[in-house]
Amino acid sequence: MVGLKPPELPPTATMKFVSAGMAGCIADLCTFPLDTAKVRLQIQGEVRIPRTISSVEYRGVLGTLSTMVRTEGARSLYRGLAAGLQRQMSFASIRIGLYDSVKQLYTPKGAENTGTATRLLAGCTTGAVAVACAQPTDVVKVRFQACGALSDSARRYSGTVDAYRTIAREEGIRGLWRGTMPNIARNAIINCGELVTYDLLKDALLRAQLMTDNVPCHFVAAFGAGFCATVVASPVDVVKTRYMNSSPGQYRNALSCLLALLTQDGPAGLYKGFVPSFLRLGSWNVVMFVSYEQLQRAMALAR
Repeated sequence: MVGLKPPELPPTATMKFVSAGMAGCIADLCTFPLDTAKVRLQIQGEVRIPRTISSVEYRGVLGTLSTMVRTEGARSLYRGLAAGLQRQMSFASIRIGLYDSVKQLYTPKGAENTGTATRLLAGCTTGAVAVACAQPTDVVKVRFQACGALSDSARRYSGTVDAYRTIAREEGIRGLWRGTMPNIARNAIINCGELVTYDLLKDALLRAQLMTDNVPCHFVAAFGAGFCATVVASPVDVVKTRYMNSSPGQYRNALSCLLALLTQDGPAGLYKGFVPSFLRLGSWNVVMFVSYEQLQRAMALAR
């Protein structure tokens, strides 16, 4: 687990941009079933308009995955993957690949170290910009993951392209950006929880000379970042998932979705699907950051 050593010349912004998108896709391929399980658990028990009756009940991560395989087939675990990969190529490239560049932009000239406030501001900035660009792919991904339990005749969309067209036709262009504000809040929080925590943990490990700048260090920092991100972002993530999956007119806005969730499930509802969220975010962060570090180093060495 030593990996490639840091190159003499640091990777360029373009290398980081491309590496982040590729690393995000690799992480999604490895962890997508956990993300689907998280979505199913988050929307379980939701009062739908129009009302539907479902006999499928999900219990825990493994129970959700096994139930999906038994009732829908193994392919259901990867339903919505095309939109997920499209999302990562635009989303991860911006929020992760541009983080260092934005951080340097916000750092005062002559400063020896970058402060935590500057890192947080950079994380919020890249997270918000990424959501604004990639929101339609996230809406389509969530809807495919959520509607998998329905019969073929009851499903809303026949494919990814059909989903984009149908949403734009039936709900307007605004429908593709449904849930943008809670998603911006979620990803600003997650970006700070992931990138800033990873940045700080990695710096602390290197400064204390506990580890060298290689795969084991990246693994430890990424695992810690995934846990922090899950704890702070789960409430917003649940609201975002329900709102993006909602039917037109079901909720007036994200706030009414939050109030309906609290009324129905109480504060505990804000942490529905926490275990799959952590398993997914923790494993996603480990795969993504390790891949990201190695890809940008490989590109720099190839140059």
